Amino acid sequence: MSDSDAGGHRHHAIDYIEIAVTDLDAAKRFYTEAFDWQFNDYGPAYAGIRNPAAPETSEVGGLAVADQTRHGGPLVLLYSNDLDASVEAVEAAGGTVVNGPYEFPGGRRFHFTDPSGNELGVWAEK
Repeated sequence: MSDSDAGGHRHHAIDYIEIAVTDLDAAKRFYTEAFDWQFNDYGPAYAGIRNPAAPETSEVGGLAVADQTRHGGPLVLLYSNDLDASVEAVEAAGGTVVNGPYEFPGGRRFHFTDPSGNELGVWAEK
């Protein structure tokens, strides 16, 4: 698979931004009113932010319910053509896997911290 063969996703590029929210309905109202964002609902704790260029087929981010918002702001997600190899690369470079890999409706993902403590995620399609 080439660098951009996965449905427009680019290997190890910033692909998705996840925003922690304490009230999903209020957040959806806010972003809809302020920026005309549209959402795909995945239950009471998550809503995907539709890609304005292709609202029926892709997302650019999500709103995730959390007890509190995370220090540092939104969670940046990278895309991977090979999630297991990305886990190995993160660990070999001195990062720490803090969650996963785990499955979710769109594929698999894991979260890691870099040596400074910044948390990012990496995902792959099934």
